[in-house]
Amino acid sequence: MRPGAAMRPGADDIPLAQRTISPALRRRPPWRFAITAAGAALLTVGALVVVFPQPLRRLMAPPPVQGLQARVGLDGRLLGHFPYGEAATADLVAIAPGVQLHRDAAAALLRLQDAAAADGIDLRVLSAYRSIDLQKQIFFDVKSERNQSALERAQVSAPPGFSEHSTGYAVDLGDGRAPDTNLSASFESTPAFAWLQAHANRFHFTLSFPAGNAQGVNYEPWHWRFEGSAEALKTFEAAQRLNR
Repeated sequence: MRPGAAMRPGADDIPLAQRTISPALRRRPPWRFAITAAGAALLTVGALVVVFPQPLRRLMAPPPVQGLQARVGLDGRLLGHFPYGEAATADLVAIAPGVQLHRDAAAALLRLQDAAAADGIDLRVLSAYRSIDLQKQIFFDVKSERNQSALERAQVSAPPGFSEHSTGYAVDLGDGRAPDTNLSASFESTPAFAWLQAHANRFHFTLSFPAGNAQGVNYEPWHWRFEGSAEALKTFEAAQRLNR
């Protein structure tokens, strides 16, 4: 302060930062802050769309199955099940009257059954390829008959469009000498299941839903899928990665 100048009472008591703040900042209207915050939010959403387009698209999409108010998760699963396309008609071959499989899986299954028979095991095919329309009937009709919730039904049967059977690579197997164990957890006590555990991998078949699987699907010792071709491996890549 220069000599002789008058001192404002209390001026030196005000912190420097408060004394030097720009008057323009003090006069900035509140709506400018709102616009700035909105712009930052839009930029964040835009960045997420660029970096994570598929997960956001799945979360924002409508429920994928008509009549089922459930949405897919970030990894594409619906109630535990991954999405699967329907096998092309030209790729399907009959393995029994009214029963079809993808030609690659069918050839491997025949070799598996022949090897099992040579060891005295009677492996029976209970179910194989199922169209998405047939899976829709199985899912919703039985759900209604049993008065199940969607989650309860999905633990034992995949929603349409999310079943391994629709790929033509999945098959349900039973023991011809123990038909009472068909499609039951008790199948694990049969000689047929013991044989499959010991030999199925040689024919490129693997158990889809073992006990305590990461997908949260009920244990199904009868349900096996073929992974013996590049196409089949690609089809089940997501399920393999989750269950490692």
